[in-house]
Amino acid sequence: MQKTIFIALAGLVGTLLRYWLSGFVARHYGETFPWGTMAVNLIGCLITGAVFFLTEERFLVSPTVRTVILIGLLGGFTTFSSYGLQTFTLLRDGEFGLAILNVVTSNILGLFMVWVGYVLGRVL
Repeated sequence: MQKTIFIALAGLVGTLLRYWLSGFVARHYGETFPWGTMAVNLIGCLITGAVFFLTEERFLVSPTVRTVILIGLLGGFTTFSSYGLQTFTLLRDGEFGLAILNVVTSNILGLFMVWVGYVLGRVL
């Protein structure tokens, strides 16, 4: 039960961070393209890679701590469902170029950022 409460609290923090950062980016770069969601997903991928390396290979931590961080905090922070809905909306509205840009950039750069985070975790 304690693990579930920690995951829920971490998820709350991640969700609030996502709301703040996504809104901040959208206000500064506009909402025609989902820049806020993309920023959150790419940063989340970067942090996920680093945390995964650090908790698996550098600083072995309990599975509970790893779960709280990766599933609670970062699961609340990243917004893949928002990404899917926004991409669908772009397609529905005939914005095929922007939809393709969103899919390619989020997926390719997302995977790249996981790798960068992993490498950074090794360097730290």
